[in-house]
Amino acid sequence: MHALRGVDVDIEPGEFVAVVGPSGCGKSSLLNVLAGVDRPSTGTVELLGEPLHALDEGARSRLRLHHVGFVFQRFHLLAVLTAAENVELPMAEAGIPTRERRERARELLEYVGLGHRTGHRPPHLSGGEQQRVAIARALANRPRLVLADEPTGELDRRTGHEIVALFERLNADGTTLVVVTHDPGVAARAGRVVEMADGLVVGDARPSPGAARHPLPQVGEGLQST
Repeated sequence: MHALRGVDVDIEPGEFVAVVGPSGCGKSSLLNVLAGVDRPSTGTVELLGEPLHALDEGARSRLRLHHVGFVFQRFHLLAVLTAAENVELPMAEAGIPTRERRERARELLEYVGLGHRTGHRPPHLSGGEQQRVAIARALANRPRLVLADEPTGELDRRTGHEIVALFERLNADGTTLVVVTHDPGVAARAGRVVEMADGLVVGDARPSPGAARHPLPQVGEGLQST
């Protein structure tokens, strides 16, 4: 089974891209390939000039740790850790000193509006608050690219709008975003919409491209994922 077939996509620095399409069309597979979580069976994937398709798992993990943030639909926070400790995890993995990562976690939680909830654990946070913690965690190592898989899928409409507003703020601050979504309201607020069906890109609408110097992920035509 080919999850992706003949995909050819360039994502430029500073873009806010929404990936849309029916369930099972390959949206999440594309996100995993862009992050280097999955390796394509054929084709090429480049991230910041690095050939993800040719790197081993360890090299892909290191590249992802330092340059890619991931936000999930179901948050994936550790319930036994506080909000601040969850945000610190990627920095600890990257070898950031304790004092520096604690200060960074505090700053990030302030950034997402949770400076007053740093000591709370996920079970004591609302869904929207948990997603804000997850976004702060994704930003911990100052990634060039943030990927989000249905980040509003578990949230009510109002809270979902708040999360998208936060994404817009991140994008305005220079972060490149690729967001998989079923929500047309989320897609409408992106600067570009990539539509998928049956593993193919069937639509790609965006304003006139800006002056971007170096492409971020590049997925070569013919890419397939097992």
